[in-house]
Amino acid sequence: MTGVDSPHVTKPGTSGAGGSSLRRAGRGSMLNFAGSAVSAVSTFVLTVLITRLSSTTEAGAFFTATSVFLLAAGLAQLGTNAGLVYFLSGSRARGELSRAHVYMRIAAVPVLIASVVCAAVLIIWSGEIGRLLSPDQPERFATFVVAMALFLPAAGITNLTVSASRGLGTMAVNATLDQLARPLLQLGLVALAFAVLGVDAAPWAWSASYVPLAVLGWWWWRRLRDRAATQDRSAGFAPWGAFWRFSSPRAAAGLAQVAMQRFDIVLVGALAGLPAAAIYTAATRFITLGQAAARAVGLSVQPHIGEAVARSDWSGTSSLYRTATGWLIVITWPLYLMLMTFSGTVLRIFGGDYTEGQRVLQVLCAAMLVATACGMVDMVLLMAGKSLWNLGNVILALTTNVVIDLLLIPRLGIVGAAIGWAVAILVGNLVPLMQLLIWRNLHPFGRESLLAMALPAVVFGGLPAGLAALVDDQGYALLISLAVCSPIYLLGLWFLRRRLQLGYLVTSLRRRRGGRGQAAASAQGQEPS
Repeated sequence: MTGVDSPHVTKPGTSGAGGSSLRRAGRGSMLNFAGSAVSAVSTFVLTVLITRLSSTTEAGAFFTATSVFLLAAGLAQLGTNAGLVYFLSGSRARGELSRAHVYMRIAAVPVLIASVVCAAVLIIWSGEIGRLLSPDQPERFATFVVAMALFLPAAGITNLTVSASRGLGTMAVNATLDQLARPLLQLGLVALAFAVLGVDAAPWAWSASYVPLAVLGWWWWRRLRDRAATQDRSAGFAPWGAFWRFSSPRAAAGLAQVAMQRFDIVLVGALAGLPAAAIYTAATRFITLGQAAARAVGLSVQPHIGEAVARSDWSGTSSLYRTATGWLIVITWPLYLMLMTFSGTVLRIFGGDYTEGQRVLQVLCAAMLVATACGMVDMVLLMAGKSLWNLGNVILALTTNVVIDLLLIPRLGIVGAAIGWAVAILVGNLVPLMQLLIWRNLHPFGRESLLAMALPAVVFGGLPAGLAALVDDQGYALLISLAVCSPIYLLGLWFLRRRLQLGYLVTSLRRRRGGRGQAAASAQGQEPS
């Protein structure tokens, strides 16, 4: 990408490979951001539904069982999520799109076998798992685990098709299936289950959503694959050994990443009880709102960084990294700062018992501010081919998390779990950041990132804190803060739009016009938007 030597690309219409990558990344970011917003809100509403319509013990059992399911799904994926994106984006950069179906076959067979094995293990040992993780209600918990395990193969197929489509350069499948259809289906089916059959039917409803997603995802993947194969006439050979040498470390790393998101819920349930697990899960749901936005930008930028690395274009990689980090900060910092100030107020949404998670929310929001400032650092390291480095970093972070949890949960309860996760977040971001800095002098910091940090820190950090100190009713203080700070923040973004290259995000909302846009989309294996 020869056109990205400088990060100061001021116009959305900038020509050259650098402008094209940022434009496509911006378009994908907004598509994923819209999907992530729906996903985050749907998941949040589902959490409110569970906490309001069931006891803390029943809610804790449901949340812990879903965590076990997601851990098993992450294990069964065998690292192919990153492997498909890495190899398919590289093939796209080299004009070898006819290899797409071969890479999918290399990935799919082991994933399906692993999914069936994981499901069988959970079903056979469900009783033992129930007694270990839910000593208060072992039989109910075992029933929840069995219900969810039956749908692990469908989840595996869904994850494969979503990852492969991202490697082919389109965010439409990811946004439609993973971020729109799945959370909305889960919310609707669980609500229906509660209305008709009660809380015991919720696990069946939640996990059954993966069946229609797997069918639609496979159909969509085949359609994209066939379109991609017409773009070149290269040989259909794909390196099986190279794929699994890259993906195998990601199997452990992917599981460790899921574990950092979910294993602490399991530990809280086992060490502090299911009611504590319910409160902890509810508090951490706010964190997932910001993570959804970060994931939207990261998923969109990932294949473009993969293309830049495949061409050894480190200048372009650095530019994409810095720009995307600025987008992450301006999108997520307002949320984290407001949650830190009004943590007790927002937790009342789940019910009076859930305000005990106030300290949990504050600790995790502080950690996420640092993590967001580092950008999608682990993804950059991964797309640079350093999957073993990534594996070591993730295992180090997970080990840190588990050790601190085991030490602090018995003494501090859910606050101990929050400290463990917060320290793991810092380790998982600062260590790879140092590696990138030493290895290729890659980092997300510059004048733009400092501006991106300063604006939300002043507007959504200082002003709401002052209002919270002056106004007794924190609910009113929250509403006043949103009403006052939001227009000020939008005005600030307008003045900084060129520095932060926000034009790429804004213009991505507009439809591309004319045959040239459609041809470009087709050349990348994308559907015209």
